[in-house]
Amino acid sequence: MDSIIELQRQNHEELERFERGLSSLLSRNQPTHEAKLQTEHKASQILDRIQSRALTLNSLYQDEDARKAEINSLSAPAQANDLSEFYSRLVKIQEHHAKYPDSVPGGFDLEIAALLDEPNQEEEEYEEEDPVSLLFSGEESYGKYVDLYAHHTAYTNLKNIGKRPGYLQYLDLLLAAQFDPVHNNLPKETRFSKDYEIYIQNLYTYLLSFAKRTQPLVDVDTQQQEAEADFNKLWEARELSGWEENKSQVSANGNGSAGIWCAACQKQYAKQTVYDAHLTSKKHIKAAARQDVTGAPPPNPNGTPTPTTAPTITKSSVSARIRNSARLTHLVTSLLVSVISTMNDTKSNVERRFSLTAREREQELLDQAKPPPPPPTATNGPEEEEEEEERIYNPLKLPLGWDGKPIPYWLYKLHGLGVEYRCEICSDHVYMGRRVIFLTCFALPLTFLLRKNFDRHFQESRHAFGMRALGLPNTKHFHEITRIEDALALAEKLKQEGRHEIFEQETMEELEDDEGNVYNRKTYEDLKKQGLI
Repeated sequence: MDSIIELQRQNHEELERFERGLSSLLSRNQPTHEAKLQTEHKASQILDRIQSRALTLNSLYQDEDARKAEINSLSAPAQANDLSEFYSRLVKIQEHHAKYPDSVPGGFDLEIAALLDEPNQEEEEYEEEDPVSLLFSGEESYGKYVDLYAHHTAYTNLKNIGKRPGYLQYLDLLLAAQFDPVHNNLPKETRFSKDYEIYIQNLYTYLLSFAKRTQPLVDVDTQQQEAEADFNKLWEARELSGWEENKSQVSANGNGSAGIWCAACQKQYAKQTVYDAHLTSKKHIKAAARQDVTGAPPPNPNGTPTPTTAPTITKSSVSARIRNSARLTHLVTSLLVSVISTMNDTKSNVERRFSLTAREREQELLDQAKPPPPPPTATNGPEEEEEEEERIYNPLKLPLGWDGKPIPYWLYKLHGLGVEYRCEICSDHVYMGRRVIFLTCFALPLTFLLRKNFDRHFQESRHAFGMRALGLPNTKHFHEITRIEDALALAEKLKQEGRHEIFEQETMEELEDDEGNVYNRKTYEDLKKQGLI
């Protein structure tokens, strides 16, 4: 048995080294989304190891008997067989190495190096596949967007939802979860159905998995437990709007639809007229006579189901299904709020892809399939290392100049880069800054380039998609037009001016015949049709 004090010392050392490695990992500069997500997943693995070491230490400290026996053996007075324990442990070590002769020492060092991307071995010829990329589908694009096409199809197949929304409209319905519970506008008969429960269960499973994959440092399970506890309080207090169970709508056959129950025929009827009509049928008369002979209770004409065991169980299962649907809807709402930025990015990406041609989409897929460029080779110069480690102080988040440093604040205010420009055609998107400005400082050899935002967006995919939705071409005539009303008025004006130009072309263009006579185009064509020239 190993010394318990040595085990505690070893766990304390590993804890400290894990904490230093975690600090070093999180302090690195992550230029891309992929690198940031990889770092978060590695940090999550280190946190799991820290937690396991802490639990081990806690159990070792609670074992007071073993600690007391170890301390007594160390502090005992000198005896003739003091080295007996030493030799017994030495024999165990020799037996271990004899049993595992090829074991590599320093396994913990290799573990730390693998987590921090500091392998001691030389680089191999082949490249290992990124394990984080295997967690996402192609549509999710390494966790940048969500893939809800299957859930959109399931939603459109629900009954009584009205007009079937497109994928963009479906994303808008989910984005509304930041203000109201998701799918709060659906009728009760849809939300109480079995199909809705299956749909919302699949949506919850996907969003929970996506949140864990894209936010490995966030305790998503704890957040869901808090959301479920909040739901239980609201459900017990009956404060969930839209989920009040209407007993007149929950029938004994468990389909959740209003109706009248015939105890003799053991059948549910949707309307009173249908129920009254079946009372004179031969099938009902025979069933009622059979019920009278057997002594069963007579049929109840008011439609109230006969209190038997099976309908009660079915009714309770319907209530349980409604409660489960309400619970899942509440949890999905909390998950959508946590990934609301990703949902907005997904909507923008879908709009951009709709505005691309088939060739542009193929080229984009080819560009994504290309391997990323190799990172720049590290240099050993101390001066270059200090420049790389230097952090830029930019609390005002000013634009960066050509040298990678923030531009002066007076230049930022002079050219109005803090002014917001709103474009109604781009769904009221706000752009900061307007023009391209080149400014040279003669006192210092510096040239500042302030990139355009508002002027540039007229040629980007978002504005082009908005113009296409209005049925207008995105030409230079509509530059600087941000309101939908102005764009439509300008299009009508251009249409009228185009007709006037055609009329002037017919009357002002001059043509010459073989004899040298000059006519305008209209007169020339009329004379030529008559055969006079």
